Amino acid sequence: MKIIITQSEAVEKGIWAKVRKQFGLSEEDEVWEREQFILTEEEARDYGLIH
Repeated sequence: MKIIITQSEAVEKGIWAKVRKQFGLSEEDEVWEREQFILTEEEARDYGLIH
């Protein structure tokens, strides 16, 4: 299963720094609020998004 999360959802959940790092993005990189990132089920669990 794949989990899709937007940048704004990641910020809301407090995991944006982890997601940004995972995808190799720096703080200077421009990212749209609605930009989507695909996580594996394992990654979503590690981030506390699913149980």
